[in-house]
Amino acid sequence: MQVTVSFIDIAVIVVSTGLIIWWALKKGKSGDSKSYFLAGRSMSWIVVGLSLFAASISSTTLIGQTGDAYSTGIAVFNYNLVGVVVMVFFATFILPIYINSGIFTIPEFLERRFDVRSRYYFSAICIIGNVFLDAATALYAAALIIKLLVPSVDIQVIVIVFALLAASYTIPGGLSSAINAEIIQACILIVGSVLLAIYVTVSGGFDYLKELFISGDYMVKLIRPLDDSSTPWLALIIGMPITGLYFWANNQTLVQRVLSAKNLNEGRKGVMLNGGITLTTLFLFAMPGVMCQKLFPDLGSPDMVYPAMILNLMPVGLLGIMIAVLFAALTSALSAIMNSTSTLFTMDFYCKIDKHANDKKLVRVGRIVSVIVIVIAALWAPQIGKFGSILKYYQEMLAYLAPPIVATFIVGIFSRRVNGQGVFFGLMSGFVIAVLLLFFKTSIFGDMHFLFIVPILFVFSILVMYLMSLCSAAPLSDKLNQNIFTLDFYRKETVELSKIKWYSNYRIWGVILLVLSGILLLILS
Repeated sequence: MQVTVSFIDIAVIVVSTGLIIWWALKKGKSGDSKSYFLAGRSMSWIVVGLSLFAASISSTTLIGQTGDAYSTGIAVFNYNLVGVVVMVFFATFILPIYINSGIFTIPEFLERRFDVRSRYYFSAICIIGNVFLDAATALYAAALIIKLLVPSVDIQVIVIVFALLAASYTIPGGLSSAINAEIIQACILIVGSVLLAIYVTVSGGFDYLKELFISGDYMVKLIRPLDDSSTPWLALIIGMPITGLYFWANNQTLVQRVLSAKNLNEGRKGVMLNGGITLTTLFLFAMPGVMCQKLFPDLGSPDMVYPAMILNLMPVGLLGIMIAVLFAALTSALSAIMNSTSTLFTMDFYCKIDKHANDKKLVRVGRIVSVIVIVIAALWAPQIGKFGSILKYYQEMLAYLAPPIVATFIVGIFSRRVNGQGVFFGLMSGFVIAVLLLFFKTSIFGDMHFLFIVPILFVFSILVMYLMSLCSAAPLSDKLNQNIFTLDFYRKETVELSKIKWYSNYRIWGVILLVLSGILLLILS
């Protein structure tokens, strides 16, 4: 797949990338730890929503979702559809606990509610996953596409260039720089994806899609049979909500953007805005992937769908925009990972070692950690192609580790009886089971879909947490105050919301999102 990049395309890429870096550095804040790690908790709902979307879309997302749609149809959108429902739940019940407690990191909540053991465990899992899975795979996936454009350039060089781009504004300016860059990156992502979807549609993809709808082909169905290999219908109810909660409610990289909101209401509306944008990914990623079956029927790998679209369909100038989209997706994801990892290490580990460290020192430690993160990710990224099986195992293990972690937050926020001892045993037993499943999954569960295993692990973890908690004393009141959701809080909030205009009420936004999600599910069932 040989493609010539014109001077106009190069100019578009350079100008857009330069604009992002300049704007991010201009808006950076690093005066104290709150400014560097949480952007001074000053962001509006529009900024929160756009940054959430940009941070959640990486180069692996662009390649993976279009590739899955090409192979198995629009059912891959179910993850986003269920994700929107999860966002409404998160904004309503969980986010108030996070913001009102004033935490810097999600693991910090676990120490406040339980004990330091659960905080260390979850933080370590997040840091390892951020560096060796999220950052490295995003770098590698983007580098593969750029390699198609400039085959003479070594992949390590491409990875280093991308790493330097993200580091150039994230390390000096912290979360404020990252978020302000993500505003522009989100706009580039949305505009570029709309343009690409239009070109795929007018190039013959729409007629093919219409044929599939008329014939009722499974490729355009969200609801699949129970034995479907991609997304069986029952998984939408019992499996995806759990993995969705891990991604949207327990993921430091994403939740940190919401914690930067100036207040709870702005954070909630930002989550709802992101939910609305996420619904459009059906038309931006999934359907174009399906239409490419007609346009590119002989692709050797589903991972080549996205490169095939941008390299074969986009004209001069617009090709530059699409490469800028790829740059935006990668750098936004990388900057989010760098900042969240530096926050996790600094606040969850370093602060425990140096309890008297001032803000200036914490910011310096955060910057050093960001440098280490991007260096390790850049060195590891080119090796991913050689160790694909290891990466697959690691991804699978994370999928098995997620249910116990989600269970920890659910019982922590909605139960008064579960204590630190119970949670620690639940997390450790979940870790042991995750390791066992890597080697004995077939012997234990046969060919059962992993989304059916997820709820089993979730329920098992909750049972262990409750049983072990009952064997020891109930949590002290200081572990419960402001760390659990209460009906009294919900009633007081209802009174407050009755005093504001309807279009400022996040609950109205949430209902609209749920209705739209239901309509899409009914139409495409």
